[in-house]
Parts: sequence; structure tokens; C-alpha cells
Amino acid sequence: MRIPTATYRLQFSPDLGFKQAQGIISYLNEIGISDIYASPIFKATEGSSHGYDVVDTNRLNPDLGSANDFERLIRKLKKSGMGWIQDFVPNHMAFDGENKMLMDVLENGPHSEYFEFFDIEWDHHDGLSERLLAPFLGRHYSESLDAREISLKYDNNGFFITYYSLKLPLKIESYVRVVTHRLNELRKQLGDDHPDMIKFLGILYSLKNLPVSKDERLERYSQIQFIKRMFWELYSKNEIIKEFINGNIDTFNGTNDSENDLSLLDNLLSEQLFRLSFWKVATEELNYRRFFNINGLISLRMEDERVFDATHVFILDLIKSKKIHGLRIDHIDGLYDPTGYLRKLREKTGEIYIAVEKILGPDEELSSLWAVQGTTGYDFLNYVNGIFCDDRNGRKFNKLYYNFTGFKTSYETILYEKKKLIIEKDMAGDVNNLAQLFKKISSKDRYGVDITLYGVKRAINEILALFPVYRTYQTYDICSESDRHFITETVKMARDLNPGLLHELNFIERFLLLEFSEYHTEEDKEEWVHFVMRFQQLTGPLMAKGFEDTTLYVYNRLISLNDVGGSPDKFGFSLGEFHAFNQNRALRQPHSMNATSTHDTKRGEDIRARINVLSEMPDLWEANLKRWSRFNRKKKKMIRGVAIPDKNDEYFLYQTLVGALPFKEEEHDEFKVRLKEYIIKAVREAKVYTAWLKPDSDYEDNYLAFIDRILEPSDENHFWREFLQFQEMVSFYGIFNSLSQTLIKITSPGFPDFYQGSEFWDLNLVDPDNRRPVDFSIRAWLFREMKSREARKKSKLINELLSTKQDGRIKLFLIYKALAARQKQRNLFEKGNYVPLKTTGDNKESIIAFAWEQKPLWAVIVAPRFLTGIIQENQDPIGEKIWSDTRIVLPDETPSLWTEEITGTEIKGGQTLLVGDILKYFPCALLMKKET
Repeated sequence: MRIPTATYRLQFSPDLGFKQAQGIISYLNEIGISDIYASPIFKATEGSSHGYDVVDTNRLNPDLGSANDFERLIRKLKKSGMGWIQDFVPNHMAFDGENKMLMDVLENGPHSEYFEFFDIEWDHHDGLSERLLAPFLGRHYSESLDAREISLKYDNNGFFITYYSLKLPLKIESYVRVVTHRLNELRKQLGDDHPDMIKFLGILYSLKNLPVSKDERLERYSQIQFIKRMFWELYSKNEIIKEFINGNIDTFNGTNDSENDLSLLDNLLSEQLFRLSFWKVATEELNYRRFFNINGLISLRMEDERVFDATHVFILDLIKSKKIHGLRIDHIDGLYDPTGYLRKLREKTGEIYIAVEKILGPDEELSSLWAVQGTTGYDFLNYVNGIFCDDRNGRKFNKLYYNFTGFKTSYETILYEKKKLIIEKDMAGDVNNLAQLFKKISSKDRYGVDITLYGVKRAINEILALFPVYRTYQTYDICSESDRHFITETVKMARDLNPGLLHELNFIERFLLLEFSEYHTEEDKEEWVHFVMRFQQLTGPLMAKGFEDTTLYVYNRLISLNDVGGSPDKFGFSLGEFHAFNQNRALRQPHSMNATSTHDTKRGEDIRARINVLSEMPDLWEANLKRWSRFNRKKKKMIRGVAIPDKNDEYFLYQTLVGALPFKEEEHDEFKVRLKEYIIKAVREAKVYTAWLKPDSDYEDNYLAFIDRILEPSDENHFWREFLQFQEMVSFYGIFNSLSQTLIKITSPGFPDFYQGSEFWDLNLVDPDNRRPVDFSIRAWLFREMKSREARKKSKLINELLSTKQDGRIKLFLIYKALAARQKQRNLFEKGNYVPLKTTGDNKESIIAFAWEQKPLWAVIVAPRFLTGIIQENQDPIGEKIWSDTRIVLPDETPSLWTEEITGTEIKGGQTLLVGDILKYFPCALLMKKET
């Protein structure tokens, strides 16, 4: 198995395709990247900027380049000795006309070979029996129809319905309704003996007598192809037939403005296998499983072996031909049976690296049953970020947050309320489907027969809203102790909050714990398990929308803690907790990814590093907040009794400005544009005054106007002048947090993953801001120039990098040197023992230190934090005067001579090492046993 030493995430798009990526490889190889970690490269909807809206998993995305471009990229990687980790999406595909499998279902219904591929409930209770809801209309169906936005059209592929760019095929049997309208007029014009009329009637006969049995499926498909080809031939060659068909299309589309004519199109639509509807209908009536609450992404039944085999042909071929060397599995929690899927994937792929996008809470472990190497690193991200938040000041931040905003609601209450809001506003249809399934099963049980559908919904809502993790993984024969714990504790909380639902909650708990009775048949048990599996598929999307996309924009005590998989209520992690996490990771997941920025993080890693500085200075932060608020009070506008922005949004804005403001003043104008786009997204996600479903232009417009006023660079704007001084100070200290974080990422158990562009300061906000193009050419030029200067005189280069920290080259230099050291002693970092190190002295709390040991090899990592009380602004944390008596205590049998790999200097050892000696020339250090 090929294990990467460092991955680099590339966000492929029409602007960064296979051809453009070829020019990046040499640069990535030189800085120490071992493997490309690629966003989805399979055929997606046309113009997709991210690739997760896949329409064909067995084809390359033509928007990214040709097959030859891809092959050339692969050859260049191999020549450089690099590998390829591929992001793969097994959970869903795009609900789009380009999705040929889904379109085949809509054309052929139960006769389609793909009929059971998609997670659709064809026997649905909300008037959707044998029809798939297509919730894509911008207004109510009748309004769209009256406005002639929905049209019937025809081309060489057959008849189809369009709604702007949406294109859905007619059910093949519906062709008869279209082509027999006014048929007698055509017969009069051509005559029954005309060869083309005979062909036309023959096609009609074939349409009415299509094979219907599964055994005749191939014959059916062949006959349909023949029918379409013959129709198109007649249409193309016979003007009378062409005018006849065009005339019928015009009549159905109501081109003569007759209301009666629209009834033809309405009747035609009523017999299709899809039902076009206003997009909001999906909130309450839905008969297919989506990705989260995105109507345009329809889920697959990946638990069906046929679906797995049909959708993995190309990816397995890429693995077999060794063009890719590993997989990142997207949204593993969305699958019906993640454990079964991963078992099947491992059987098909053999010894290949596999990581899963699994978000683990602080108390969660990755399932030991999963045949994977680890996660994509959100667990690491939150632990490493947490050690730069000064947990000693948590109470002070609670108080200042409350004092400034008046925000009284606890984090737990916010999360509960926001999850309830998402259920009501976005997922009522999903919950209704789950409740209907439960009611259907419980009605057969004497203990559940009296439970009403209303009671079931209320009880399920409570359990979902209180569920503490993304999901559990129970199956017919698997029920872990941790899963049982999460279920029982959640139901207990639900009972305490809702004693009136005691009977319903107790009964649902039995279901979720799969506590069968002796009178349950095998059929009963299978139904129970199916309900549990469906329940488990819903908790993840709800957590993602209620926590990630809502709560994280509302609970703003310190927003550096507000990220995917994070614990905003926990004010940082202690060094002991971090070391315990790393020790466990070294034992259980030594090849997991270490991420600090991803395409899904809420803010770039260096924004978090800056905002964490605030945790060290609560008193100064509070004093500034009060002054800024006074300065800016008159710049707000009062609407309906609310001063816009409210104090919580104002507090969020100040933190965002502290964290994301670019170093260069000439970038401030562009930043303001980006900031305003981000703020609109943030307040809509928060769903307090405005939302995506119902934007409030008054609140949004006045918030943006407030931003314009407070960022005005004028002499009268006292806020901006004072803020810039404070922000410059915070960003200075943030640089050292960033450098320490980077070194820890590279040297911790697992391997480092770098998001594109983050080798310089990553001051990107949430997507789509973090998908902006990266200038790789300037990075490559600066790196090579830096390497050239290092070869001439390293000490002079390092001094310059320290004096020009704001340009980001110092971070790139650190990455390059640390990756080289890791590669040199790869076994030590992958198979050695992780050893937390004790520190002593006045500034011991400001040093993070750990070692790797694989006798006779050793490595020691030293990284500072909490520097605001140690150095002055514009003073580097290096040298004996700064660190005084602070020491690292080493284990027995450590070397007496060390090489500091970043600077190349030699350090003499003993039972302790002075931090001032270690950090003599650079703000963090990687010591390795000196080679003799």
C-alpha cells in the first residue's frame, strides 16, 4: 500500500483542468508533496465549479480536459514519483438532464435497468405514487405553466420537457399522446398508402406494444432506439410530418394563448414519471433522498450490489491501472450501510489507501470495522486549533460575549433550537417519510398500535434534534456500545424535556436499540432494521445543516472554534488532551490525514490562528469592543426596532475583520467585496433575521451599508484608524500561531494535507471564497528563488524571511524544510513512538513539545503559543532573553547532539534543553538526532 507523506488538495474546475495542473506538479514535488489529492474529476453538470454534482461516474469530466490531457498529467506525476488520491462520491448524483441513468428511469419507469438505482420511494403517501417529485420550479406549478416556462420539445433523442435549463424526457409511452393528436389531419394530408404514413403508423403500433417483462428488457431498449431513429428520420426528411409534429408541439405548449390548450400540456405532464413542482414543496413532500437539503442532488442505493458495480467501473479501472493510488470517500455517513460499502470497496480495490470524510466528535472513535486508513482530518484540525486557544480565559469570554451582545442562550439550547428549525423549514418531508415508515411497522406491534402519526413525528423530531453525533452505524448484526450509549442518552434527554411523549419515546428507543421480542418474525426484524438504517441516514444531514450551517453562525463567542466537527462550547483543548489525542491516533490511525484547511472549512487556517490570539487578551479585546461599538453606533440604521447589524452580528463582524483582513493595504478594496459576499452568506446561514429561503433585504442591505461606513478610510473614521492598529498587532502574533500549527501538522501522527494555496497565508473565507484561483506561477518562482538563496547563505535568507513575514514565504520555507526532514526519516514519523514532553520554567505553558522515538532515531518538535505575554509587537520569539529559564525535559537515552532541521544548526543535548537555544534563529524547531 502506498502511504502518502504529504497531500495537496487541488480543486479542479474549468479554470484549473488537467492541462493547467501539469504545470504545477514540479513545484509541488519540489516543496515535498508526495500525492495530489484531487476533487472529483468525473463528468458533472456542465460548468460545475466543484464536481460534486456528478452525472456519470464512469467518464472523465470534459470540462476539465480531454483523456489525453489526463494521461499526460498522470505520466508527469509518475515521472516525479508522485501519487494521486481521488475524491469519490458514492452517495449521490445530480438530478439533471445530463444524468443518463436517471433520465432512463424517467423514460422507462419500472422497465428501466436503473429503476432501483436511486433512493426513490415510488409508493409514496403524499400523492406521489409512481412519480418522482422534481422540485425545481421557481414558483408554483400553475404559475410556471401559465407563464409558458414549461415547454414540450423534440430533437433526435426524442420528446422532452424543458424548464429553462432543466430537461426531462417524456415517458416513452407518452409519445402516443403527442403524435396521435390531430392524427386524422396527417392521414388526410399524406394518405394512408404513403410509405411514410405506413412507417408512421407502424411506429405507433410499436409504441403501443413495447415489451414489458424484465426478460425482454434488451428487446425493449432495442425497439425504443428503433422507434426514436425512425421518428427522427421521418421528421427530418418529410416536411409534412415535420410540420405536423411541430404543430402538435405548439398546440401542447399553448402558443395560440388558449387556456384550453394548456390543459393538453398539463394532462401530458400528469402522466409523466416526474412531477414538476415549486422548489419549496420538497420541504414537506419529498419521495427521494437528497444530499442534505439540496433538491438537485439525488441519492443512490449504494447498498445494492448492482449499483455499486455499475458506478465503480471507471474508478476501479483507474486503480487497477495504477493511475490513482488512493481514495477519499465523500460523505460516508450518507450511505445506508457505510460498513458494508467499505467492506465491498476494500474487496474490489485490494491494498489501496482509503480515507473517509467522517466528522468525529471529541468523544468518538472511528469504527474498527471500517477497512480504512483514517479520516480526512477534521478531528485533527479541531484539536490542533484548540491548543492555541487559551482555555484559562473561557469564563472571561463568556462574560464579555454576554455583556457585549446580551446573548443569553446557551450553546446546547442554540444547537437544539436550530436543529428543530432545520427540521421544520428544510426537512419536514424527510421526517414525515421516516414517521410514515415507523407507523407502518409499529401498527403491527401490540405495544405500538395506539401510537399516532402525530406522536411519532414529535418523538422523532425530539430525538433528531438532541442527537449528539452525526450518526450511529447499527445493522442487523452490529450494535456497538458507543452507539447504544448515544441512543440511550439521547432518548433520556428527550424524555426529560417531553414527559408527555414517554410512550412514543420508549417504543422508538426499542426500535433504535433493535431490542426484538421472541414474537417478532424475521420479516418484523428486517423492517425494524430498515427503519433504524433510515433514521441513521437522517441524523447526519440534520447535524450538518443545524450545526455546521446554522449554529456556527449564531454562537459567536470565539469564532476560531466554529468549524466543521468543532466544539464551540469548549474553550480550547489542554496540551494533555492534545497529546492524548495524538497518542491514540498514532496507535489506531497512523496514516490518517492531518488537515488545517479544506474546501469545507468555515475559514482559512491562518484566520483561525489570528482569532485565537484574542483568547489571550480578553480584557483588551473587551475594551476595544466597547470603544468600537460607541464609534459605530451612529452608523447603524434602526429597522422594526432592531439596530442593524444587531450586537451578535456586529461581534461576528469584528472577529472576521481581525482574522481575514489582508496584510497588504492595496488588497483591502477587493477584500471588502469578498467580505460583503461572505457576510450575506453568514447571516442567511444564521437564519435569525434573514435566510436563503426568505431573504430580508432590509436587514441585508443595511448590514452592507454599515460595513461601507465603518471601513471608510477617512480621518473622521476613528474606528478604522484604531482598528487597523489593533488588527496589525493581532495578525503579528497570529503569524507565530500559524507557523507552530504548520509544524505540528507536519510532524503529528498521520500525514499533513495542504489545501491549495495554503502554503502561503490562508486568509480565505468559506466557499466559494476559498475556491478562488491560486497563482501557482508566482509561488513556484518565489520558492525557487528562495531555494537558490538558501544554497548560498541560509542564515541570511532566514533573517530576511523573519523581517518580511507578512509575504508568506516564511510559511512556505517551513513547509519545505519540515517535509524534507519527515521524508528523510519517514519510518520514525510513521512507526515510531509518540512521546509528549514536559516543559519547565516561567514560560512553560507557552511551549508545545513532543518527540518521536524509534531507537536509535529521535525527533523533537518545539512550537510556541500564547506569545502576547512574552514578546512585544514586532519582536520575534527567538533567543535566550525571550525564553529565559524555559526548558524541554527529555526522556532517558536521548541523543547528546541534535540538528535543527529548519535552520541546519547544531544543538548539544542533555536531560533538558533550553528553549532559547532551540529557538535561537527560527520561531519553531524540529530537532533530529545528528548524523555521525
